Amino acid sequence: MKYDHISFVNYNMNQLVLPLDLEILIPQNHLSTIVHEAVEKLDDTLLFQPYKGGGRPLYHPKMLLKVIIYVYTQKVYLGRQIEKLLTENIYFMWLSGSQTPDFERSIGFDLIV
Repeated sequence: MKYDHISFVNYNMNQLVLPLDLEILIPQNHLSTIVHEAVEKLDDTLLFQPYKGGGRPLYHPKMLLKVIIYVYTQKVYLGRQIEKLLTENIYFMWLSGSQTPDFERSIGFDLIV
């Protein structure tokens, strides 16, 4: 056969990719870690105050705030764009804990600049 001498690096698209902990892939000095650390230092009572309780479970306000702050730094202002980043961008996936809120419908989120 004509191509017997060619060798390729084996790849498998169904292979489990590790690490599953996205934080390992985020550089310590990356803007997303700064946003994360700043929001984590906030007093929970400030963020929980508007919620009355009851009903279905809500997305955690700290997670939403992290995503919103990071969105502004990336100059992304449309709900659909945010949703796409939450599934395709490692920094957004990490900040959201791999959750994908519907920013356009559920939250009514198109940022006004």
